[in-house]
Amino acid sequence: MDVVGPTLLFCVFLGFWYWLSYYGMSEHRRFLVPPLHKVLDDGFLNWTNLSIMLKALWLTTQVALWGLGIAILWGMSLAIMMSQARWIEGSVWPYAVALQSFPILALVPLIGVVFDYNFNARVIVCIIISIFPIINNTLFGIQSVESGHHDLLTLHHASRLTRLRKLQLPAASPAIFAGFRISAGLSVVGAIVGDFFFRKGDKGIGILIDQYASRTTTLPRLYAATILAGALGYLVFSAFGLITRRLIGKWYESADLSG
Repeated sequence: MDVVGPTLLFCVFLGFWYWLSYYGMSEHRRFLVPPLHKVLDDGFLNWTNLSIMLKALWLTTQVALWGLGIAILWGMSLAIMMSQARWIEGSVWPYAVALQSFPILALVPLIGVVFDYNFNARVIVCIIISIFPIINNTLFGIQSVESGHHDLLTLHHASRLTRLRKLQLPAASPAIFAGFRISAGLSVVGAIVGDFFFRKGDKGIGILIDQYASRTTTLPRLYAATILAGALGYLVFSAFGLITRRLIGKWYESADLSG
């Protein structure tokens, strides 16, 4: 794996950060961008502050994973039903598109009013924001199977369930897992967005980010909490990338060799 390029880019980013902290802003505004060593000292090397942020990050992680898991279950179920009957696809698809197109920030207060501002409401936000890529990719993958493969199963008088289980779902696996990866990142976004609005119960990382941003004395912790939130999104996205390579990576390699 090539690490030279990412390392150089990271060094450029650090240099720009320090330049912005000491020279790039007017003197009375430099406190808004604390240098990295102050962020590390106040946010990561201070165990009291770090433990608070890790506890909040764990809550956000639970919300994101619950929302993603339910979105995968519901999204795949809907997509499979839509692939088996045109009238189901025609009935469900417009609402799926509408849900994807509706601004999530406009829905969040309504969800809070109806479902209360707690853990369940945050999970619902994650489901709404992450379910569409799963529906779209699963349906696309199932419907994109080559007609010649369908003809072969038709000659063997395969049932609809057998066709789905042995042909359509395996062939759609690359598209399905691509949808999982997209939704994995979106679920973290949904969890943090939910934190900003739903403040009952334990604090998530989004609530801490909002609180740290409101006080100049906690700006280094704001940057630290933001770094942790970004790391969470990266880890969840990368985890599904690893799962994808483990489950269907060999399938890709064999397809390339045969081609």
